[in-house]
Amino acid sequence: MKWRISHLRPSGILGTSVLIFASLFTSQLALGQSAQIIPPDRNFTWNPGMMSKGGIPNRTTICATLSPSGNNDSAAIQTALDNCPSGQVVMLNPGTFIVNNYVLIHSGITLRGSGAGATILSKANGAHARLSSVVRGTNGIHTPQDPGSYTYDAQPIVIVGPSRWPGPDKSNSQGLTADGQQGAYSVTIASASGYAAGQFVLLDETSGASWQPVPLGFGCTDSVQPLPCPPVLWRGDKVAWAMHYPTQKFQDDNHNSNTSGPYDTTPGVLPAAMSWFSRKDRPTNEIKEIASVSGNTITFTSPLTIGYRVSRSAQLTRYTLTGSQSTANSIQVLNAGVENLSMYGGADGELRFESAAYSWAKSVEVTQWLGEGVAIDNSFRIEVRDSYLHTGSWPEPGGAGYAISFADGSSEALIENNVLIDTNKEMVMRSSGSGSVVAYNYADDSWDFDTPGWVEVGLNASHMAGPHHVLFEGNASQNADSDYTHGNAIYLTFFRNWLTGQRRSFTDQGNLRAVGLAYGSWADTFVGNVLGRSGQMSGWSYTNHAMSCDASGNNCAGNNGAWNDSNIWKLGYDSERWNMYPDPTVLSTVIRDGNYDFLTNSQRWHNTPGGFAIPNSMYLISKPAFFENNPWPWVDPATGAIYTLPAKARYDAGTTAD
Repeated sequence: MKWRISHLRPSGILGTSVLIFASLFTSQLALGQSAQIIPPDRNFTWNPGMMSKGGIPNRTTICATLSPSGNNDSAAIQTALDNCPSGQVVMLNPGTFIVNNYVLIHSGITLRGSGAGATILSKANGAHARLSSVVRGTNGIHTPQDPGSYTYDAQPIVIVGPSRWPGPDKSNSQGLTADGQQGAYSVTIASASGYAAGQFVLLDETSGASWQPVPLGFGCTDSVQPLPCPPVLWRGDKVAWAMHYPTQKFQDDNHNSNTSGPYDTTPGVLPAAMSWFSRKDRPTNEIKEIASVSGNTITFTSPLTIGYRVSRSAQLTRYTLTGSQSTANSIQVLNAGVENLSMYGGADGELRFESAAYSWAKSVEVTQWLGEGVAIDNSFRIEVRDSYLHTGSWPEPGGAGYAISFADGSSEALIENNVLIDTNKEMVMRSSGSGSVVAYNYADDSWDFDTPGWVEVGLNASHMAGPHHVLFEGNASQNADSDYTHGNAIYLTFFRNWLTGQRRSFTDQGNLRAVGLAYGSWADTFVGNVLGRSGQMSGWSYTNHAMSCDASGNNCAGNNGAWNDSNIWKLGYDSERWNMYPDPTVLSTVIRDGNYDFLTNSQRWHNTPGGFAIPNSMYLISKPAFFENNPWPWVDPATGAIYTLPAKARYDAGTTAD
């Protein structure tokens, strides 16, 4: 069934209420189509980014126009931003602006350049560019410079938000008095004093973890002490931390552990890692916008993506002027944007959304950075679109080379129609991401400088415990995976993507797969994807040997730890322990339906043998405008036909920002 609304993003005489109604109607129609094939507990009313506002506004009033001075332009740009009225534009002429101190967009305005590649914000004392030499065995991948070999000033280039280090004010946290139900729009708290419509709040719960068994074959060789053997794992029903007893050398996020739990130096004090990207031991979370307050009942503008339980000390927390850990202003900045420019040299991320809402980056180039190309922290309904994120300065594990990062509860973002290429990881989500959509991006060539032949994750909503309910639709990437490096992610949906299994610029030598799921990747769904490359699957297997599936790829028992390489499906593995049996919960909860693969050259149904009609989209009801005259959907899982993905076509043609 194909639904159409001719005015999804209307303008002119159509008012805000009409836009909101159209957006809600759109998301409900899309949900209605997808509800037939995705169980309700895995689904959501997808309405991310600026969709509920009718799209990114086209602002035309210019409050200031600047040209490069040849010196540090940070102060001049900041003064223009400070003085620009809401809804207007600070315009940057062509040329290279030196921005050695970050600029802060702290109100609802737009910083706009004259085009990516024409207007450049360059941090001269930041991250260094790659060398001219090419990494051996690659097609044009340039050699990075180790940031330990030079001095740099650890600052980003642009921050959208009220301050550099915002965060929730835990002094005002209020406990839920009844469980918050998945799909509900309201929760009831102990006291709603200080809560008001229009505020953004953090909803979270504790992990409820305890020591639990590890899969068979885990082994004891990396334990810091001999007993217990096998070790046990700190996990709850939603969250699995990368923490064990005994502690595992070189791998765990806790420094020590005992029978009572993990810790760093003081028994009974939870490890610091549990608060790296969330409130301590509260990685299951989401940010919500308050629609109304009645008594102690708080009603939100969007439903809960997952349930929150009184038994897990579920709480609601506000963002305030002075109550964050840094004491800085943390109240979300609304309706701020960055458009039509390039950024080089960020050295603590490049573009950061820090406590922002309904804000965006559009048609920007992000390159030559340390940390995250685009960071989305403590934020709600951010949109990153039509942009080119590439060639991070240090593509090495450890946090210095991520193209896009979500953290600290950030929710309901839209990452659409971008090119993400030549970084360590194309995307990570750390204790965040709920209700977000990553769609119609070209994401390829993620890699590790120390082992270029190892195939890094492509589409990914993990890298710290807690992420849940993220939709990946219509992307092209070398694979989809969900890592367990710092904990697990759950309830991820992959829909109508092309997952090639191979990178474009490397000779792949290790961990080749079209779809991988690490330990703890529970209740994930794959529907309508195309897997592999036509005529290039020699030596591949349909399912990994360790999954122990039958000849049809069904009834996967996971009864051994003999992992092999080059698989369409590689589910339940642990990249630190290649003798471990697959995670049985990964195998028993994954849905694999209606996917076409180029190994068997067929569409296969593992959970619904009779099949079903696969809708065009999970969050859209008609072809997006950026597809222009190209066919949509561009992936046909019935035949394996691949049409034009605009983002990939731009990259192939050398026109990278739309």
